[in-house]
Amino acid sequence: MAEGSKKPQLETVEPIGSRVLIRKDEDRKQTKSGIHLPDKIEIPTLTGRVVAISAQVEHDEDYPIRQYDRVLFNPKQGIPVDFEGDNRLFVIPVEDVVAVFRKE
Repeated sequence: MAEGSKKPQLETVEPIGSRVLIRKDEDRKQTKSGIHLPDKIEIPTLTGRVVAISAQVEHDEDYPIRQYDRVLFNPKQGIPVDFEGDNRLFVIPVEDVVAVFRKE
């Protein structure tokens, strides 16, 4: 293979310590009763999908969190990740994940 035809390396984000990477759900632009809100007003969401889990959290039985789980989280300690124009990624301490949505 010629030197000029190398494949570009994909960049990933992997949380370390007791943290998870969450893609925050879109903010709602409509109330539960169906009222559409103006563009400048949104209802902030505190839910999202787990994109990646640190190795420490993955092996900790106290945190039953898996990749792709939908979770409820406290965003105050979250660190936004500016990754390829996606402004919905956050690194969150696992202690700030307060609930996991599961279908039984």
